[in-house]
Amino acid sequence: MIRKLIDYFSHNKYRLTMFALLAGATIISVAIWRFRVEYSGSGNYTFLIWNLFLAWIPFLIAYFTYTLTLSRRWVYVIVPITAFFWLIFFPNAPYILTDFQHLDYWHDVPVWYDVMLLVWFAFTGLLLGMVSLFLMQEIIRREFGRWVGWGFVALVAGLSSAGVYVGRFLRWNSWDIFYNPAGMAQYALQNMQDPSLQSIGFTSLFGLFFLFLYITLYTFGHLLLERQANLQGQ
Repeated sequence: MIRKLIDYFSHNKYRLTMFALLAGATIISVAIWRFRVEYSGSGNYTFLIWNLFLAWIPFLIAYFTYTLTLSRRWVYVIVPITAFFWLIFFPNAPYILTDFQHLDYWHDVPVWYDVMLLVWFAFTGLLLGMVSLFLMQEIIRREFGRWVGWGFVALVAGLSSAGVYVGRFLRWNSWDIFYNPAGMAQYALQNMQDPSLQSIGFTSLFGLFFLFLYITLYTFGHLLLERQANLQGQ
């Protein structure tokens, strides 16, 4: 039994380390918020806890989907179902970046502390989204090829930026797709027919930022693999 555990950890050390780091970043974020509550005596920024919880949902869906589909017989059974729920909740991960708009709302602690509070939560939420997207892209790449995988990334970047806009400015939630699908569909159709400058500007800039950042992190990861391959070839 112990030997099996050792083998499992040795073969999955990076995946497990990634999980531990994201969990650690979450704990630190919550601890920073808790200290703020104790210092100020107020519950300001409590919504960050909920937002970070929602950011964990797409990560957990992607993580377990990736793990289960390592056995390829489950791919066409699991992926269509999990990908649907993953895509619905995915915008919650980058959404935390927009919480910086609350920075000037309260002044019961020094502003630098609130900046660091928001940085930790936004950083953790964004990383949860980036890692979950990478895991889903790897599943698509294994089954359909590299270019389909990158097409999936581009599609998700566009849809998630629209989802963040809908959540921040129109105040729709992910679960409204289940509770009020007709209302969301009608509202989306109206906005597609007559989009505002704000919706076009926000979704374009946010989607470009998210895609640029994801490609940068993806390239950096493969740069390390390239360096390791070159060292082994010497």
